[in-house]
Amino acid sequence: MSHDAPQLAMVAGEASGDLLASLLLGGLRARWPQATAFGIGGPRMTASGFAAWWPSDKLAVRGYFEVLRHYREIAGIRNALAQRLLQHRPDAFIGVDAPDFNLGLAQRLREAGQCTIQFVCPSIWAWRAGRVKKIARAVDHVLCLFPFEPEILARGGVAATFVGHPLADEIPLQPPRAASRAALGLGDADTVVAVLPGSRRSEVEAIAPLFVRAVARMQAQRPGLRYLLPAAPGLRGLLEPMLAQHATDAPVELVDGGSHEVLASCDVTLIASGTATLEAALYKRPMVIAYRMNAWSWQIMSRMRLQPWVGLPNILCRDFVVPELLQGDATPDALAQAVMQWLDSPQRCEAVAARFLDVHHLLRRDTARTATDAIAKILAY
Repeated sequence: MSHDAPQLAMVAGEASGDLLASLLLGGLRARWPQATAFGIGGPRMTASGFAAWWPSDKLAVRGYFEVLRHYREIAGIRNALAQRLLQHRPDAFIGVDAPDFNLGLAQRLREAGQCTIQFVCPSIWAWRAGRVKKIARAVDHVLCLFPFEPEILARGGVAATFVGHPLADEIPLQPPRAASRAALGLGDADTVVAVLPGSRRSEVEAIAPLFVRAVARMQAQRPGLRYLLPAAPGLRGLLEPMLAQHATDAPVELVDGGSHEVLASCDVTLIASGTATLEAALYKRPMVIAYRMNAWSWQIMSRMRLQPWVGLPNILCRDFVVPELLQGDATPDALAQAVMQWLDSPQRCEAVAARFLDVHHLLRRDTARTATDAIAKILAY
C-alpha cells in the first residue's frame, strides 16, 4: 500500500451504516488526505468523497422472509462486488455493520489474501452467538462500538478494539434544545412527540401505521400535543397517505430528514428499535421502543435472543429503563398510553436522562480517530 494514500473498499448497507461510515471517512481523510474509498455507500458517504459503485439502499432489508424476496438481487451485487475487489485488490476491506452481507464477502476476500475489517460488531451479545466462529473466519479485526464486545470476541479468537460510538462524539452532551426548536418553528411551551418509525421501507410499512394510529389516540385524549415525524429519503410518499387515513385531525408535521433536530427538540419519542434508539438516548430523551416484523421472522429471531432487552438503551443500561412494546404488544392503545405516561412523569424523565448521560460519557471516545489509529496499525502488519 501507499502509506499516504491507502485504497479502501467499504460497504454500508442502510441509513445508520451510511452515517457511521461517513464519520469514519472523516477520520481516515484526516490521517490520509489522499486516501480513496469505494464500494457500496449512501449519500453521507458520497458527500465525503466516497465512490459508490452501488447505493446502500439496495441492502436496506430486514427480516428473514423480507431478505428472501430480494435475495437474488442482493446476492448478485455481492458477487459482482467481490469479483471487482479481487481484481482491484484494495489495501483493506471495511464492512460497516450489515453483517449478513459483509461477513460472507469479507471471508471470500480474506481467503484470497486481502485484509478485512468489520466496523460494528454483529450483535452476538443479543442473539446468534454462534456467529463468533463466522466472524473469526471472515475478518482480521473488529472495531467495536460498545465496551463489552472485545472480551466476547476474544473468547472466540477474534482480535478487536473498542473505539466508542461515533454518534457519542457527534451529538453534544447537552442537547441543543432551544436552537433545534427554533429551527423547527416550535415554541418553548409546545409539548412535542417525535415519531420515528424507522428508515427502511419495509420497517415503515410494518410500523408506521401503528405509530400513526397511536398518534390519533393521543390526539383524541390530549389535543394540545404536537408531533414531528422525520421522513427518510424517498419515504414521504409512503407516509402521507397513512397520515391522511389514520390521523387526519392530528397536527403531524413531516420533516425531511432532520431526525437529530427532531430528537433534540422533543419531549418524548415513539421510536422503532434500532440505531435511532441510541440517538434518542444520546439526546437524553425518554422513549417508547416498539417493533413489529413478519410473524415468521419474529418467531425465528425470538428463539435466538440471549437477553431480555431489544433496545440499545436498555442493553447498555442492563435494565428496562424505557418500555419496549414488541410485536403483538405494540398496539396503538398501548403505545399511546406508554408515551403519555412519560409526559405525566417529569421526575422519571429526569432520572432516565441522568442514566443516558452516563451512557454518553461511556461511549465518547473520539471514534473516528481511535478507529483510524486501529486501522493504521492493522495495515502496518
